[in-house]
Amino acid sequence: MPEDGNEEQDVLDGGGARSLWSGAITFGLLSLAVDLFPAVRSEAVPLKIVDSKHRLLTRRYFCPQHERMLSRDEIVRGYEIREGEYVIVTDEELESLAPEKSRAIDLRKFVDVAEVDPKYFKRSYFLTPAESEANRAYRLLAETMERSGRAGIATFVMRDKEYLVALVSENGVLRADTLRFHDELRGPAEAGLPLEDSPEPKAVERYKRAIAELAAEEIDRAELVDTRTAKLRALIEQKLERGVDVERAAVAEEEEEEAEVIDLMEVLKRRLQPEEREPAPARRERTGKSRRDDELEGRSKAELYERAKALGVPGRSKMDKDELVRALREAGG
Repeated sequence: MPEDGNEEQDVLDGGGARSLWSGAITFGLLSLAVDLFPAVRSEAVPLKIVDSKHRLLTRRYFCPQHERMLSRDEIVRGYEIREGEYVIVTDEELESLAPEKSRAIDLRKFVDVAEVDPKYFKRSYFLTPAESEANRAYRLLAETMERSGRAGIATFVMRDKEYLVALVSENGVLRADTLRFHDELRGPAEAGLPLEDSPEPKAVERYKRAIAELAAEEIDRAELVDTRTAKLRALIEQKLERGVDVERAAVAEEEEEEAEVIDLMEVLKRRLQPEEREPAPARRERTGKSRRDDELEGRSKAELYERAKALGVPGRSKMDKDELVRALREAGG
């Protein structure tokens, strides 16, 4: 499961949320197949970093001592024990620490919902029945939990990380709220809060009257608005309408000329039409490559690395894309 502000960004597909994880809620002899969907969306306006020619920039690591950019195979992770001294940890060592892969949300216990301190909550997700056969069991579990006022405390593994979650039922819908671990929370003393004597009764009454003047029965949803993001979106829309500061990235002349002669509709038609297939040996003889080779070269480096990881290819963390392709060919992947 993605982390806040990083991996835990919404996964969108055609304007709707896409399942982040599929598995089963398990407790006792019961098992309920479910999918996990994000219950929140990021309202932040994604501003890209570009140069003066409006070309998208990429992030690189720079060595200030030697005044040069570093390649991926020159970068390692280290835990600083004192200034300038580190304990180095390799990608393979980090992978060995990952929990055992599982498709189960393992329910450990049920507690009163009020027992879960709001400070522990991180991010919310909806759980939905993964198949029509699971609808009845899903409704039964959701209604039983809601009537009893209980929350289920569970763990599950996603993307090589174990998460602690509270399963809560509200209006017949199961929600999974990721929880912070206990050692992540600071105590009041760590924040420097002083412990003073109780305030004077007259001062308490004065504050009670001030609070009562602003009391409301419920939160007005219209007030829960990110005004800065709303203003930024309005600014961007105004500039688009007026055609102000709308720029295109600079491209080389040969690239620009090539872009002008491409017929996109013709490309789409070709791709949508069924191909006349040659016998496999003839294709291999003509291209010099197998279909598997073509498929490997068409993958991103991240995808190749994940495949190498699954096959246990040694030294994969220091390989570039071409080296990963060669290693996977040799490993039969």
